[in-house]
Amino acid sequence: MRNADYVPIPQGEAQPRPTNTMGAMFRSEEMALCQMFIQPEAAYTSLSELGEIGAVQFRDLNPEVNAFQRKFVSEVRRCDEMERKLRYVETEMKKDSVNCPDVGEDDIPRAPNPREIIDLEAHLEKTENEILELSQNAINLKSNYLELTELRNVLERTHNFFSEHENAVSLEAFSNNEAEQGAQQIRGRLGFVAGVIQRDKVPGFERMLWRISRGNVFLRQAELDEPLEDPQTGNELYKTVFVAFFQGEQLKSRIKKVCSGYHASLYPCPNTYDERENMLKGVRVRLEDLMMVLNQTKDHRQRVLVSVSKDLPRWRIMVKKMKAIYHTLNLFNMDVSKKCLIGECWVSVADLPAVQKALSDGSAAVGSTIPSFLNVIETNEAPPTFNRTNRFTRGFQNLIDAYGIASYREANPALYTIITFPFLFGIMFGDLGHGFILTLFGLWMVVYERRLGAKKTTNEIWNIFFGGRYIILLMGLFSMYTGFVYNDIFSKTMNIFGTRWRITYNESTILHSKELQLNPASDDLIDDPYPIGVDPAWALATNKIIFLNSFKMKLSIIFGVVHMIFGVCMSVVNYRHFRRNYSIFLEFLPQIIFLVLLFAYMVFMMFAKWVWYGPKMTESAYTPACAPSVLILFINMMLFKEATVLPNCKEFMFDWQGTLQMTFVFIALACIPWMLLGKPLYIMSQRKKQAKGHGYNGDINQGMEMTPENPEAPANGHANEGGAHGGHDDEPLSEIFIHQAIHTIEYVLSTVSHTASYLRLWALSLAHAQLSEVLWNMVLQIGLKQTEYSGAVMLVITFCFWALFTLAILVMMEGLSAFLHTLRLHWVEFMSKFYEGLGYVFQPYSFKAILDGEDTEETK
Repeated sequence: MRNADYVPIPQGEAQPRPTNTMGAMFRSEEMALCQMFIQPEAAYTSLSELGEIGAVQFRDLNPEVNAFQRKFVSEVRRCDEMERKLRYVETEMKKDSVNCPDVGEDDIPRAPNPREIIDLEAHLEKTENEILELSQNAINLKSNYLELTELRNVLERTHNFFSEHENAVSLEAFSNNEAEQGAQQIRGRLGFVAGVIQRDKVPGFERMLWRISRGNVFLRQAELDEPLEDPQTGNELYKTVFVAFFQGEQLKSRIKKVCSGYHASLYPCPNTYDERENMLKGVRVRLEDLMMVLNQTKDHRQRVLVSVSKDLPRWRIMVKKMKAIYHTLNLFNMDVSKKCLIGECWVSVADLPAVQKALSDGSAAVGSTIPSFLNVIETNEAPPTFNRTNRFTRGFQNLIDAYGIASYREANPALYTIITFPFLFGIMFGDLGHGFILTLFGLWMVVYERRLGAKKTTNEIWNIFFGGRYIILLMGLFSMYTGFVYNDIFSKTMNIFGTRWRITYNESTILHSKELQLNPASDDLIDDPYPIGVDPAWALATNKIIFLNSFKMKLSIIFGVVHMIFGVCMSVVNYRHFRRNYSIFLEFLPQIIFLVLLFAYMVFMMFAKWVWYGPKMTESAYTPACAPSVLILFINMMLFKEATVLPNCKEFMFDWQGTLQMTFVFIALACIPWMLLGKPLYIMSQRKKQAKGHGYNGDINQGMEMTPENPEAPANGHANEGGAHGGHDDEPLSEIFIHQAIHTIEYVLSTVSHTASYLRLWALSLAHAQLSEVLWNMVLQIGLKQTEYSGAVMLVITFCFWALFTLAILVMMEGLSAFLHTLRLHWVEFMSKFYEGLGYVFQPYSFKAILDGEDTEETK
């Protein structure tokens, strides 16, 4: 419900304050519902200014009015007619292969003013009529040229037909000793029809002639070597010249009907050779003259289209902007006096001065003496979500929006995804070589983004890659970092700092022994730890896979628990902003305590095991052989079981660990009813207080259902902020209990499943490393093992296959798999802790968005 109070924006407001894009990504911008009062004479120019800044989302104030009954429907039809003319001109340009230059970002024209609209409409009308006239003249000339070309072919090809026919008749007459008399009689009795027919219709045409004449028609035909051009479409036509000999007028009329039915063109053909030759000479002269006229017409048409192509892109943009303006004006409503247009729109609070300035500029452009007004309206409606992004943050914001648009003013996960997404990807894709390839690809798209972005393409895969170019670049950089920590480059290690293991065996022992052990407890075998990452000596160890399994599995659990704790802590940001401070105590505290006392404690045991247990420990209970399994300790803690202990070893890492673990479990179990009943009971008590305060003496449940949940709702601003994120203002108490029970069960179970889900970091990292090693040993190693001169050729061949498989399988397929798993970890494991995503996106009235959207549709 909107109130009747309006808050006017002062006319002399300064320019909009600068907005920090990264700071604005913390949550969506504050929005205001505004009402515009614009004079009709200034409406067009004001909407033009608003379309240029693209900061306003209008609402339709005439939802019940038909689209054909709106005020500016005639102007929209004029724009549609101009678009039709532009499409016709563009089609004719494509026919003649005339290129249309693109308009640069700095040369994009503004929407034409009303005077320019009339001139533009007249210019388009003149251009269309001129091109139509040229096209019609060209079609007529091409039709004449086609007819003359067919007549020339008929005259040329029928020479052989008539000469063969006359020779056959002469031979038959000479055999009967009546040569001259018989020839004259046959010539007098036989008639013929000559013409041209399409080649694919010849078989049916021949059968039809045979049927209507019962085999008394003699048909001769010859295919044209070169195809002819269709005057209407410009397509190639393959035709055949034919001559049908017959006897009798009745058969002649039948043959002509068949020719008409098969769309065959009939041409006059003289009987004598001299007449045909004279006629052929005249046709050739007319063809030469007609070809000259055709070339001149084509040159003139080319000049006209080239001159139009310079202005066509600007005209198209101007018409699109003009049409968008009138479409938007149809969303406005007219006041009672019909002297003012009223519109409602959502505007970012930071853009209010810019919108007011655009309205002032629009009024000043037409010299309007009455200024336009912009009033802020108090409302309970949920505003749209507007996250201001740039070309770097847009890709990460798209990842979050693909899951769901954030609720209004909800904490935006995209800000943290900029770091966490490529880092978790790098843990799974950790290889210095493969990460370098990914970095080069992303860096190439970033460096040449202007040139690549200017190319319009329908390849959806490329558009997805280019849209996420900064994501790919960061994923490659983090993969290089984690690959450096793993000491893994194309499945090989780097000995940068020198191994910390020392070999004391002699040469013969090493050469004749398959497996040797290095004792880390000996002082002369191990020195200070390797500075960073994994020691390269592990690449030669037979238990390398066991060591990396344990290392990467623990690493994935550690980062997973930290990531989930961070997600739970982010819910406090939402509770504080939406003034639901009670949820911090009733929801956040039991959730974080449950997660920390169980799973963060498991992470603590991992670090304790790394620190307290080692080969140089003097006490036998803290040697590696007595080191307890963290997983077994955690399972026994949850099941209250005792583990079997080896001699001289301890069950726990420290003396009072058993008591501490039991305390942690009981506190964690106590958090479950805390989460389950705390919030519903608080809401019930608040509703009882509000029911008494309003003097309700009836049923308590009725009062509880009618009163709002949040007593701390703000007195001004958007009233929906108090309960927009998880509010239950109008929800019955029974449903609140049910929803809270579902939420509690989901959270408790998800802490276990989500922690296990982060093991995909370990699984994909291990699989990627092993697949890379297999590819090296099974493909490239074939060429490296060759010692002869042929090994060089073999190495080149195997390297080509190795490089192909590396790019196709390890970089593309494995990279896509790691990307999808990282996306799942953010959408489910991280964002489910605090993110609702129940909002709707802010879609401003923007010329740039309209032009980009239509260009995308045209390329499809």
